[in-house]
Amino acid sequence: MTNIYIYCVFEKDEALYGVYSSSKAAHRDALKLCNIGRTPVYLNHEGKPIQPDVTLLRNIFKGAMDVKVTYHSDQSTATILKTRLRE
Repeated sequence: MTNIYIYCVFEKDEALYGVYSSSKAAHRDALKLCNIGRTPVYLNHEGKPIQPDVTLLRNIFKGAMDVKVTYHSDQSTATILKTRLRE
């Protein structure tokens, strides 16, 4: 059986924004959703705000399943969920 991983991006009100097969594309759109305020965008991981980076996101998701990562700025938030398609 083949594992197909998907990355779901949710907007601030938990509305589904998009579904991606690439963490890079999900990262790009999460940044785009959050980059509307005056403060920089941060990635929340284990309760710590970190500067978002594609490599960091890949390392967080590596080997993990059903993991949520939240991006936030002063006016917006976005959440990326890594999961897999189930038959």
